Amino acid sequence: MSTDHLSEVTFSELDLHPWLKENIAAIGYSHCTPIQSEAIPALLAGRDVAGQAQTGTGKTATFLLATLNLLLTQEPKEGREQRHPRAFIMAPTRELVIQIHKDAKQLIGDLDITLGLAYGGVDYEKQRDIIAAGVDILVGTPGRLIDYCKQHVYSLSKVDAVVLDEADRMFDLGFIKDVRWLLRKTPAPEQRLNMLFSATLSAKVTELAYEHMNNPQPVKVEADKITADKVEEVMYHVANQEKIPLLLGLLKQNDFHRTMVFANMKGTCERVWGYLAGAEYRVGLMTGDVPQKKRQRLLSEFQNGELDILVATDVAARGLHIEGVSHVINYDLPDDAEDYVHRIGRTARAGATGDAISFGCESYVYSIPDIEKYIDHKIPTAPVDPEMLIEPGKRIRLEKSPPRPGSGGKGGGRRRSGGGRR
Repeated sequence: MSTDHLSEVTFSELDLHPWLKENIAAIGYSHCTPIQSEAIPALLAGRDVAGQAQTGTGKTATFLLATLNLLLTQEPKEGREQRHPRAFIMAPTRELVIQIHKDAKQLIGDLDITLGLAYGGVDYEKQRDIIAAGVDILVGTPGRLIDYCKQHVYSLSKVDAVVLDEADRMFDLGFIKDVRWLLRKTPAPEQRLNMLFSATLSAKVTELAYEHMNNPQPVKVEADKITADKVEEVMYHVANQEKIPLLLGLLKQNDFHRTMVFANMKGTCERVWGYLAGAEYRVGLMTGDVPQKKRQRLLSEFQNGELDILVATDVAARGLHIEGVSHVINYDLPDDAEDYVHRIGRTARAGATGDAISFGCESYVYSIPDIEKYIDHKIPTAPVDPEMLIEPGKRIRLEKSPPRPGSGGKGGGRRRSGGGRR
């Protein structure tokens, strides 16, 4: 894997607690990403940070390392009790919360720092009991966090660090009132370390930052530095009725061993999934109404190589950390130009390379000018050779209880005592 996405700054030269440096070295990290090299020193010096960064740039490790370092080097607030977490991390989606929790466990290692999770869809009593027993870091989505807070399962009055991840997505999903409600339960901004990360530092996000943070230092990693250098983009101008044949032809002709296919509508995803499953590809389907447990299972199967293709709406475009995605296919071009960047950002992560293939069809071709203006370059085009098209065969249709995706055949504070592209 390439390392030219990294800066010249090493973790060993940062003023991190020695135990954290040990854990970082054990994981195998040596050099910081650009956002880490800029944001972590400011945070270690006690400055709030408002960062502009996509997933895949190292932002999660940025706020986790700053949070863990604070917990290791500062005493808790006076009067802190069992129900008071010391750090509070909010994210908009269940998948992102689960990933943050996973990354935190890895960085914590054998340090005696406890974690609690709060997100909807599963494990209501289990999550509640863990948080009620007392945790150092609470990670969650706004809805369930508010639920538990109103039940007095925990209190934010003694928090030392607050993180708001993907703030722009909080606005998009209508969570911002909940976010403000929770932030008002925390100490004054100058009495805590505050971190905000967003794909764009728009006017509304900046206003939120200055409303609930203490003179934050802006740190920006521009979008063109995040994806364009490592993603090979191509667009096929294709008629609507040729999209399934072209998709089948591309999958047959290429080694798309871990591929994400994005469409704009649930019904379109189900149709695409049906033809791929009918062609015996190991394919999963992820739309907004997929239950949380099934969604987690799908992601696990995709990550573990049990599925080769994941067909999804934009519910899967953000907050997912999946190693080794070789290809992203925009079966439909997104209506929102920013979603194009989020989608293709699923590949070419952490210095790897990847391919982004888009279908410029009759229905969504009008999105191209806005997308190209946003990414500040033309998407290269390629001709559709008739030999690339494969007539679709059997289509599997979803029932009320859909068949299991992928059932087809072929590849498509102290120490405790106790894949790149093929």
